[in-house]
Amino acid sequence: MSNKTVPTISSGTAGPLGVLHLPRLWQKMSLGAAGKLAEGYGNCSPGYDMMVIDALGLDRDALIAFVSENKPTYSGFEKFIAENATMLNQTAVSQLNNAIIGYQHSDETRQGILSAAGLPDGKPTDAVSLNNLDDWQEFYAAEIA
Repeated sequence: MSNKTVPTISSGTAGPLGVLHLPRLWQKMSLGAAGKLAEGYGNCSPGYDMMVIDALGLDRDALIAFVSENKPTYSGFEKFIAENATMLNQTAVSQLNNAIIGYQHSDETRQGILSAAGLPDGKPTDAVSLNNLDDWQEFYAAEIA
């Protein structure tokens, strides 16, 4: 068993603010701050993490400092987001959520994830579903196998 944790909250999950990926960002950042984020997982890295941070008008460094210093619950994390985001409005959230839902991995990434999960090339094709499969496979390898 690993002393590092694979994040398993889906990017397709939203909290009370309605922002997809925000619960996963909190989990990854919290694990990172505690030194428990599994290898290969970024903390505020390019991809969905930065899509959310940029779309909401958050200061990445301030967000990292807040999580590192306060180790907030999810509700505390959302409170910080609500108080510090410069673009937290329905239009920005809707555009961000649509971008997250619509994101597609490259054919090579899709094929690699499906192959590692023992599935033939095909569906799913969206990045959220593929990332879920990848996380579940990584979780299994780290904690069960």
